[in-house]
Amino acid sequence: MSVRPQRILGIESSCDETGVAIVQLNEQGPPQLLAHALHSQIDMHQAYGGVVPELASRDHIRRVVPLTRQVMADAGLSLPDVDLVAYTQGPGLAGALLVGAGVACALATSLGRPMLGIHHLEGHLLSPFLSADPPEFPFVALLVSGGHTQLMRVDGVGRYELLGETVDDAAGEAFDKSAKLMGLPYPGGPHLSKLAEGGREGAFELPRPMLHSGNLDFSFAGLKTAVRTHLVRLGWLDESAALADPANRAVLVDLAASTQAAIVEVLVKKSLAALKETGLKRVVIAGGVGANRLLREQLNQACLRRGIRVHYPELHLCTDNGAMIALAAAMRLQAGRAEPSREPVFDVRPRWDLASL
Repeated sequence: MSVRPQRILGIESSCDETGVAIVQLNEQGPPQLLAHALHSQIDMHQAYGGVVPELASRDHIRRVVPLTRQVMADAGLSLPDVDLVAYTQGPGLAGALLVGAGVACALATSLGRPMLGIHHLEGHLLSPFLSADPPEFPFVALLVSGGHTQLMRVDGVGRYELLGETVDDAAGEAFDKSAKLMGLPYPGGPHLSKLAEGGREGAFELPRPMLHSGNLDFSFAGLKTAVRTHLVRLGWLDESAALADPANRAVLVDLAASTQAAIVEVLVKKSLAALKETGLKRVVIAGGVGANRLLREQLNQACLRRGIRVHYPELHLCTDNGAMIALAAAMRLQAGRAEPSREPVFDVRPRWDLASL
């Protein structure tokens, strides 16, 4: 491209949140978030205990255009002011991704603007650059988003080395599946963390899977199984009345606290091991689980003792959002690692390895 885009519209539709944002790419200094809007489908999916892909796709169709209008109005801009349209190309739910890709391609074509597909996890990884305390390269990144738990060495935009990843259930899945076993509503992770407040973290003996594996991989399926085993012993598994009985709440609070403590311990110790292995002194935590209070507290304390800087996205940018997609596009353009297209590229990548970028 002969002219670098100045205002980038980002569209996120990989799962159950529709996000739209506009970021300004400045000649000097970091990209600036001008406006963003987000719609969550939590209320719609709660009745099913999880995301229903077809319903998610249909809701994205309903939400993306009104959200785009809202963002443009909030930024004091009109659509012709957009210089590039970025969208989540993957990974995610195929149908949901197609909605965002279709709208982005149609909008970019109608405006005569280029478009750029963005990796969803790269958006999360770079999202702390929109925070009040942005990181500097290089750093170790712990990505804990939905079905992904990964440790990466990040030397720059598009320069990612996979250090370790989940071999079965990710941390977010361990939170959600354990919460569901405890009778908590969707999405389970935040409800489990809330329930755990005031609980005894050592009340139940739970495994720390792969904590001493000698590598940086993760495995949380065994933890979920252990939670299930304890509920069987209590006689509460699939017993909604027992799980909801106030007389049993104190025990359930302890189980939630023990579960959260097990997940957090693994995440913290594996992150510290990655820092030691790489010799780096900076770590970024990104993704939905990055908002977990206990994780932040324990990681902050551990890193403070070791002289390591920790960076997080702003809390409202931990979940899926359009701001991280627009930001990733802006940073790719700044780094000369983007190839925007002026021809509609109507394809998505439901499975996409971040390390392959």
